[in-house]
Amino acid sequence: MAKLVATEEEVMLADAARGFLDEAAPVAHLRGLRDAGETHDAALWKSMADMGWAGILAPESAGGSDMGHAAACVLAGEMGKTLVSSPFISTAVIAATALRQVADDRANAALARIASGEVTYALAIDEGAKFNPDATQMEARREGNGFRLNGSKGFVVDGGHADRLLVLARTGDALTLFDLPADRVGITRQAKSMIDNRDAATVSFAEVEATGEDVLGQVDDAMTVLKPAIEAGQAALAAEMAGVAAGAFGMTVEYLKERKQFGVPIGAFQALQHRAAHLWCECEVTASAILNAGRKLDETPENASLAVSLAKARATDTAQLAVQEGVQMHGGIGMTDAFDMGFYMKRARVGAEWLGDYGYHANIIAQARGF
Repeated sequence: MAKLVATEEEVMLADAARGFLDEAAPVAHLRGLRDAGETHDAALWKSMADMGWAGILAPESAGGSDMGHAAACVLAGEMGKTLVSSPFISTAVIAATALRQVADDRANAALARIASGEVTYALAIDEGAKFNPDATQMEARREGNGFRLNGSKGFVVDGGHADRLLVLARTGDALTLFDLPADRVGITRQAKSMIDNRDAATVSFAEVEATGEDVLGQVDDAMTVLKPAIEAGQAALAAEMAGVAAGAFGMTVEYLKERKQFGVPIGAFQALQHRAAHLWCECEVTASAILNAGRKLDETPENASLAVSLAKARATDTAQLAVQEGVQMHGGIGMTDAFDMGFYMKRARVGAEWLGDYGYHANIIAQARGF
């Protein structure tokens, strides 16, 4: 059974990450990016790569640390506390996990470029309003020894500035995963800044040429490569959302200690104490679910689906509760742009939709339990 206790290495990693992020990427950094009309800080990502974060899941032979998914969740959780906007989940988690499913020289070279911070990826899957890879309709038409891709992908997180795209397309009755340079002829990107100032894009494909070398894994067998990558991303995103909840909770508790009514801190009021205690309990249970998901992905990845969906569903619910309580307990100031709580609410909302919302993951859990 996986032990739901952080290892000494994970505690040290969290402490080091917290020290770096508090100085290099506090919430004020996100506000600065937003005010400047930017969604990505290339210098910050380079610093993260120099610290080894981009290679957290890359093998040592590719210049990575190969610390595992639980460690990746530790980093994602610390990033969530200060709302860091970076391609960590898209590149260091999702793309790296997908590439690790393919044991060849090309994949190893790509992992080395990820670990060094030289290249970033985005996952191009969504076509409808909700996450549903099985409903992919974008066509990869066979042509000679290659393919022609036609269609459009929406909600491509980090897609506006990514160097490469992992693209899911239909090849007849099956699905195939392609690893394509984002500047290939026929690919156009419409970059967008979402409400949480995270980069996303709508990506269109018009007669885009792809060869057999562009296929990641095997033709007509996308999910062998993609499923582990998506689950790794879902677990890391759950950890980030738990970090969002923790960040919002920390701000709220500090406010309860400082704000006074009738001459006493409002934190002395029992009703607010009960609400804060309830939120703390929810955060702790969610943290355990995320640690369990990371352990499952490291130890028995073929059996991690239930743990991952439980973590993502709980993190979605907990983050929503944390930001709602934060806004309400701050009173009117919680609704103002001058105060940071609104940034947490926006990040929680976007994170709830990416890689499957609460309903998507609750359905997976229900089916696994025979409902």
